[in-house]
Amino acid sequence: MFESVGSPLTWGAFLVGILFLLAIDLGLFNRKPHRVSMREALMWSCIWVLLSLAFNGWVWHAYGSEKALEFLSAYLIEKALSVDNIFVFIVLFRYMRVQQEYMHRILFAGILGALILRGIFIVAGLALIEMFTWSLYLFGGFLVFTGLRLLFVREGGEDEEGQDNWVKRWAERYFRVTKEFQGPRFFVTRDGKRYVTTLFVTLLMVETADVVFALDSIPAIFGISTDPFIVFTSNVCAVMGLRAMFFLLENVIDRFWLLKYGLGLVLSFVGVKMLLGVGYPPYLEPFHIPVGVSLATVSVLIGGAITLSLLFPPSHPAEPNK
Repeated sequence: MFESVGSPLTWGAFLVGILFLLAIDLGLFNRKPHRVSMREALMWSCIWVLLSLAFNGWVWHAYGSEKALEFLSAYLIEKALSVDNIFVFIVLFRYMRVQQEYMHRILFAGILGALILRGIFIVAGLALIEMFTWSLYLFGGFLVFTGLRLLFVREGGEDEEGQDNWVKRWAERYFRVTKEFQGPRFFVTRDGKRYVTTLFVTLLMVETADVVFALDSIPAIFGISTDPFIVFTSNVCAVMGLRAMFFLLENVIDRFWLLKYGLGLVLSFVGVKMLLGVGYPPYLEPFHIPVGVSLATVSVLIGGAITLSLLFPPSHPAEPNK
């Protein structure tokens, strides 16, 4: 298996720290369902970013600049891809008509599921690379394909609703589902029978969407680093701030209309980087792009897409919240 800079003690301390932060978040600040204000979302977004950067500083101090740059690059890619996730989550919540005070509960439960799923995907992906070196060609080619698809294939919100609707149909077929929301609860009992609520069905749709997103983001992180500790911690740090970022960007997400193209270029770049790193001896010797160059490229592509989106707003008005 790939060597990791993290010792068992470091791994344990990181996981305990994450569980502690989640317990504080749910048990202290968000015990009751409520509408998350822009101010609260901004505060928590800043907290999660500062905590991630502080951890990045610790990685620099403990393991050197190379690992710190790998963490920062992976974190930035995952953070940017999270914005694309948020757009789909907004579409799902509008489609299911979820009241805003219950969105926090779905996103919190979704993050817990995402952390477990990402851990499984990372372990499985690294094991696959370890056993079959040629799988790097698959990962690299898949990233290039996904990047080009983002650049040249148009996808609308209605399509995404249709793609995710199969989860709703499947749940209604195999579970007893309430026809309306039951407050913040995922399960209810009626006449001695157990029912899942519409809120739980929405959670299933969010988790399914996250599985699809992980198929893009995890290989992209492998293009930056194959150190399990760096891959996992950068992914977790980005996912932890996803909920706050959702409420921060919920009403302005449509303005970042060029971000899709920036992400397409980022994924294509990382895919090419991965393919060059493997090479194709004797025709093409392996060529490793320095992590500093990767970080600079990713930053310019994402920052440029965001800046251009704000400077040149879309010609059609953004769809109002339903």
